[in-house]
Amino acid sequence: MSETDPDSGWYSEDAATFGDRLAAAREDAGLTQRELAVRLGVKPSVITGWEEDRKEPRANRLTMLSGMLGISLQWLMTGKGEGPDGGEDVAITPEVGEILTQMRVVRSQMTQAAETLARLEKQLRKALQDQA
Repeated sequence: MSETDPDSGWYSEDAATFGDRLAAAREDAGLTQRELAVRLGVKPSVITGWEEDRKEPRANRLTMLSGMLGISLQWLMTGKGEGPDGGEDVAITPEVGEILTQMRVVRSQMTQAAETLARLEKQLRKALQDQA
C-alpha cells in the first residue's frame, strides 16, 4: 500500500496504486470485498489480490469495476479522471437521488447480463468444439 496522506486519512493521490484506488472506490461505494466479489462473480481472494497489487484484473473486469463503483476507467488505472469524489459537492435532491439509484440498478443489471453472456459464449464454444 502507499503512504498515508495525513489530510485525507487514507492515502496520497500521488503515491496511490491501482489497488489503493480500487479499495478507496469500493469503500466509497459502501461495499465489502466479499460483496464486490459476489457482484463480479469472483472469489473474495481475487479482490484482495487486486487491492494488494499482487494481481491485475482482465480488461472486462476493469470495465465492470468502473461501472459498478461509479468511477471512470481512466481514474481506476491512472488516478486521473472521475474518481469516487469525482463531482463537486452538490446537494442531491430526492429526484436526483432516485435517478442515481435507478442508474446503479441498470448498471448492475448490465453487469449481470454481461456475465451471463460470457458464460453462454463459453458454453457455445465448448459445444461447438465437442461437435467437431
